Amino acid sequence: MTTAQQPENRVQQARTVAELVDYIQALTTEIQELYCLDEIPWVLGVSWGKDSSTVLQLVWNAITVLPPEKRTKTVYVITTDTQVENPVVSAWVRKSMQNLKVAAKKQGMPIDPHILQPVIEDTFWVNLIGKGYPAPRNQFRWCTPRLKINPANQFIREIVRANGETILVLGTRKAESAKRAATMKKHQLDRVRDRLSPNASLPNSLIYTPIEDWSNNDVWIYLNQWDNPWGQSNKELFTMYRGATADNECPLVVDTSTPSCGDSRFGCWVCTLVNKDKSMEAMIQNDEEKEWMQPLLDIRNELDIQDDRDKRDFRRIWGDVQLFERNKNGEISVEPIPGPYTKYWREHWLRRLLEAQTKTRRTAPENMRDITLITLEEMSEIRRIWLEDKHEFDDSLPRIYQEVTGEEFQDPRPGADYSLLGRDEWIVLEEICEGDAMHLELMAKLLDTEYQYRKKTRRTGIYNALEKCFDTSSRSQKDAIDNAHLKRDLREAISQGDVTKFKEKFKQLTLGDAEVMDEITDIRNELSVNSNDNVSATSLTESTDKLQTWANIKFSAKN
Repeated sequence: MTTAQQPENRVQQARTVAELVDYIQALTTEIQELYCLDEIPWVLGVSWGKDSSTVLQLVWNAITVLPPEKRTKTVYVITTDTQVENPVVSAWVRKSMQNLKVAAKKQGMPIDPHILQPVIEDTFWVNLIGKGYPAPRNQFRWCTPRLKINPANQFIREIVRANGETILVLGTRKAESAKRAATMKKHQLDRVRDRLSPNASLPNSLIYTPIEDWSNNDVWIYLNQWDNPWGQSNKELFTMYRGATADNECPLVVDTSTPSCGDSRFGCWVCTLVNKDKSMEAMIQNDEEKEWMQPLLDIRNELDIQDDRDKRDFRRIWGDVQLFERNKNGEISVEPIPGPYTKYWREHWLRRLLEAQTKTRRTAPENMRDITLITLEEMSEIRRIWLEDKHEFDDSLPRIYQEVTGEEFQDPRPGADYSLLGRDEWIVLEEICEGDAMHLELMAKLLDTEYQYRKKTRRTGIYNALEKCFDTSSRSQKDAIDNAHLKRDLREAISQGDVTKFKEKFKQLTLGDAEVMDEITDIRNELSVNSNDNVSATSLTESTDKLQTWANIKFSAKN
């Protein structure tokens, strides 16, 4: 097959316009031959930035000159709407996809556009406001797989299941970064066919990167000199790029599928993986008509706080206290890993988001007045999580929605408004608990758990569910953290063979420490097998047998 690949040193050298014209002609032939070589469908991923727009235009122009009888293989054009994209970019993407669909049908092109979205359980606000996930950080980048990778991979898997394999066409370039260049070179070594690299994450899927050796200038020259075949002006894209940087220069932009974001890029307006959202800041600064986006920028900046421990639970999301060693100013301390946002802050973020949505709908240009920052389906899922998973039966979401918007919340979930427990009961419970947050949490969990099982025809599992309530909420914050330290010290004493320290810590155990007993018993059994361990298995046996008896007392009634 004819290839248009060039020597590696061409990446650093600037092409003349004449050289670029010759190279594009060779690349067009390469695309045509690769397209006609087999029946494997193509999936072309676009973010509608300059790179992916270039690849789409190259593929379209190459296929359109083929005779109709050869234009039979479908090219699926996919883009992922994370539902938290920059509103200006999101509007551009939807407009582009619509124009692409209309032009493909009119010109008889085998182009099939698809806008993909994350499932409702994976959306940004369901995870942050519903479950309480903290704003994404490099150490906890929970957003990228859920919002971007999973929707695209699910679509590609469906194509593979239907056709056996697929070719994924991307606009990635080596010039984007040194890391990207190294990754692409590594994949080149594993190529099984000319210009096709294996996809490490998706079997039966090969990757084709037509502009991998292009420079930034090559991309813009092509977009500005070659007409857009689906009737959309590339000048608009160029203008949008200029408006997204403070110095009006075109930035180096990566695809939305790329995990790391640059300092100036198009992407999620809530992104806290960068120090600042320079693109949105520049849009607001450079264009008075985009000042309506200021409330969004304010929320993003409020989320982007390095130390948000005061806003988060002292337990992980599953209810356990998990410790880690922290080095602060040269001093080592063992502290709990902060968990999800507390009830107060989850309600705060919902209120702030609804306030921003209400304001932008009044101040945005006419074509953006229908902007939706959070959908009704997302709020319904958040409400379900608060009610069923977190047992917060005061049902605050409809009240917050009405206070902010002035409208009644219409939950699309069947039976969502039916409950025996509500705001009035929650207020009474707060008065009874007299400001004891953990007592309130435990009582709410116990009451709501019993109510949830009351609605079921069979109550199998209710004892385990009630026991879980006690495991996660029966201790005060101080007692729960102290207990986590005790378990950690016991494990260290056993692993280090310190019998004296073990016995001292063992005396601090209470009747409710069955979980600790199970861990010690497992270690005791291992020591019985391995006679070379430093700790005496006999001494552990005597102590843990006694603890086993105490634990049996706790569960004797249920047994």
